[in-house]
Amino acid sequence: MTPEHASELNRKICLLAPVIPVLVIDSAATAEALAAALVRGGLPALEVTLRTPAALDVIREMTKVEGGVVGAGTLLTTKDVENAKAAGAKFGVAPGATDRLLDACEANDLPLLPGSATATEAMRLLERGYTVQKFFPAETNGGAPALKSTGAPIPQVSFCPTGGVSPRNASDYLSLSNVLCVGGSWVAPKDLIAAEDWKGIETLASAAATLAR
Repeated sequence: MTPEHASELNRKICLLAPVIPVLVIDSAATAEALAAALVRGGLPALEVTLRTPAALDVIREMTKVEGGVVGAGTLLTTKDVENAKAAGAKFGVAPGATDRLLDACEANDLPLLPGSATATEAMRLLERGYTVQKFFPAETNGGAPALKSTGAPIPQVSFCPTGGVSPRNASDYLSLSNVLCVGGSWVAPKDLIAAEDWKGIETLASAAATLAR
């Protein structure tokens, strides 16, 4: 898969909804129910981070939900890419980008949303063909004002800011012309997952799905 094709696919995924839930899940037992609640609420693109031993099983369970587009986050190594692809992930997300990781995603036909935090990083990825990137960690790197400033000299790149994004500031990011969507964990809080409060999660997702871009 070429970087250009990966960016085209990720642009479509990012435009499915204004928010991509960023999910850190400890057990696959409730993964399908969680994904179904988020999809019913209007958030079909789901990022399951590879931060727990259960993550790959979570991806496998979530791919059973009709209408969902499940991706794997926190990709760091070639093995992560191969495992994510085998589990059924439709896209990948990384906190940064290395040549080895980019090579692995291209070789395994997994469209990657690579992370960048500076103009130089954004330019290097653009030079390789990645026009859709993850701005991470968003808030600690200057937030929406920084991303707006980046957009002026590098309008070719569109972003999904993640890291510190919340209902309080999501609209600040979504109002920018170089932002396609945001990534956030607030739509699936751990307490609601533990309580299996799928209606509560669906309500949070519905509210996030109505955020204006």
